[in-house]
Amino acid sequence: MAEPPDDAVDRLYGLPREEFVGERDALAKQLRAAGSRDEAAAVKALPKPTVAAWAANQAVRSQKRAARELWKAGDALSAAQDAVLAGKGSGAKLREASERERAAVETLVDAARGLLGASGGDLSEATIERVRETLHAGAIDSDAREEVAAGRAVRERSPQGLFGADPFAMPAPKRAAKSEAEPKAKPEPKAKREAKAKPQGTSQDAAAERKREREEAAERKREEAAARKREREEAAARERERKAAADRATKAQRALEQAQERTAKAAERLEEAEAREREAADALDAARAELDALQRG
Repeated sequence: MAEPPDDAVDRLYGLPREEFVGERDALAKQLRAAGSRDEAAAVKALPKPTVAAWAANQAVRSQKRAARELWKAGDALSAAQDAVLAGKGSGAKLREASERERAAVETLVDAARGLLGASGGDLSEATIERVRETLHAGAIDSDAREEVAAGRAVRERSPQGLFGADPFAMPAPKRAAKSEAEPKAKPEPKAKREAKAKPQGTSQDAAAERKREREEAAERKREEAAARKREREEAAARERERKAAADRATKAQRALEQAQERTAKAAERLEEAEAREREAADALDAARAELDALQRG
């Protein structure tokens, strides 16, 4: 399949998310009408970005200086991690590189916080967290860097660096074993333990995120159904065009055969007329000769 026009793809992923599908389909239709069917198919296959991917794209696109700092900080962090693995680095340098990369990520996350979702509301904290992970992945993972740096991420990414999803977390110090003589703490009431264990302030975010995920899944299904419908309609249109062309060819062949038949009949009539003309000329010559003979006699 041919690659879609690069500038057109870049424009699509810079649009408001709710405009992506309509503009993508319009571009595919335009390319198809121009005869670029392979490019049209490539454009049609471009996936709509998730909310977190779209927010990361817009942050990178709108904050170019901060994005450049993130890529530099990510390279420095990767180098520091490699040095630690090789036994040549230091914890201090690794922490310094981690703090620099984290600060660069947060600058872009702050930009993403100002973006509005398609519903007009602020992006949820759950979405912001996925934006943060996507930007971090773009900083330290080579396979994520290209699409995140280009502002064309289609899905959120998770960092796969040396220290997993959070390179900033340092190992917690081990607690000393309790003395045998140390009195055991009195267990707390069950209700109090459950209250402490229950996450605070996250239930609404989780519910909103689940709702958003259901809406996105429903939207993807609608897009897929619409795409299948368009494909069926286009196939039906091509079949009608093929039949119409075949009908035109049949009619043209019939018209040609009729014209050839009329031409053949006209040629026969012409030959008959020429034969009668020759007979008349011969009769005229014979009559003139007979008249001349009578006049001389």
